[in-house]
Amino acid sequence: MGIRSWFGLDRPEAPEPVRSGPPTTEQLLGALDAIEAQAREGKVPGVVLSRLLRVTRIVRQTLPRLSNLGLGSSQGFSVMATATDYLPVAIGNYLRLPRDWADTRPIAAGKSSVMLLVDQLDLLGTTMDKVYDAVCRADAEAIIVHGAFLEQKFGQASGGGVLGLGPDPVRVAPPPGTGSSGTADPSGAVSTSPSPHPLAPPE
Repeated sequence: MGIRSWFGLDRPEAPEPVRSGPPTTEQLLGALDAIEAQAREGKVPGVVLSRLLRVTRIVRQTLPRLSNLGLGSSQGFSVMATATDYLPVAIGNYLRLPRDWADTRPIAAGKSSVMLLVDQLDLLGTTMDKVYDAVCRADAEAIIVHGAFLEQKFGQASGGGVLGLGPDPVRVAPPPGTGSSGTADPSGAVSTSPSPHPLAPPE
């Protein structure tokens, strides 16, 4: 045993802890399923369950488009934290309390536990709705950019032709070699005889 052993200097270094990445879409969906099942099994009041389902519905709609915001963005983090932390903690705190006490006893600002839980779920629902709107606007921005590209490349679309279905007659340019009131024959002479009226019966 050397002097390094006396001071513990020959001990192997502890391996660095493995850092897990962000949760996958499947894990987030599983967390939403779990919190919904927990709320139903705990028989939370209808005002709580309806608000919880609103939040989970918006989160489910947002997850397929979450890459538009980036998992490292604050909005992306809010979506993941809502599914894995905010909702489970809010529902779990309520379910640990006796039901009659939680629903009737004021604990803060004259509100009972269930009223405070409703406020928290409303706040989460409003926040997730704003995130979902931002995600959809990111997709819609692609339509605007593509339209600007097409206008720059091909110019604005024409106003379209006249179908001539109204009272105004259809104006058709005469073929080359004809006058404004006659037609050309093979010899090059122009016939000035008027054309029959389109509605006149044949003679």
